[in-house]
Amino acid sequence: MFARILIAEDDPRQAEIVRRYLQAAGFDPVVVGDGRAAIDAVRSNPPDLLVLDGMLPEIDGKDVCRVLRVDFDLPILMLTARSGADDRVLGLELGADDYLTKPYDPRELVARVRALLRRSSPRPAAPRLLRIGGLAVDPAGHTVTLDGADVPCTRGEFAVLAAFAAEPGRVFSRRQLVERISGLDRNATDRGIDMHVMNLRRKIGAAYLVTVHGVGYKLVAG
Repeated sequence: MFARILIAEDDPRQAEIVRRYLQAAGFDPVVVGDGRAAIDAVRSNPPDLLVLDGMLPEIDGKDVCRVLRVDFDLPILMLTARSGADDRVLGLELGADDYLTKPYDPRELVARVRALLRRSSPRPAAPRLLRIGGLAVDPAGHTVTLDGADVPCTRGEFAVLAAFAAEPGRVFSRRQLVERISGLDRNATDRGIDMHVMNLRRKIGAAYLVTVHGVGYKLVAG
């Protein structure tokens, strides 16, 4: 799950803790420090979910929630230092989908983010045939062809290649690929990813799988 999470939190230490936990869980977190920046960030590039501090400079978190709800239906998890029921009810009435009171366990925040994303996710469409250059990856049929010829792949190799083919040109770190294939392949480790990439290069050609030094790998038209 590579959902993009916007964190609106004015406490730099708290924001960094949340960012690290979400990143470790496989999300793509982005941090802003005030309410105006949160509104601008959502309007310019809507995230999959907003973690919103209820008390922010520039524009209060509850006002941010109210303003965004006019045009956006993204899930909002509101954070507050106030534990009173009236405050929680107000946040929910303004459009927050869930509420978490400070201090909180970051692991609970991650669990709530996952739950909100599950509830808000549309039913997945049937997997489509993925093509890049002469390479075709069929997620439904679990097949790979290169210029019309079948390319046999192990389960782990196919999972890695399907991740690349779904977003050609995107650079994936080893960590991101491990998260993507975890549960599908017993070799879901950094070393395992390197082995899968090496084997795929042998099968489809090194020109398709490019190393971005210091970052990871990406799939390009060979």
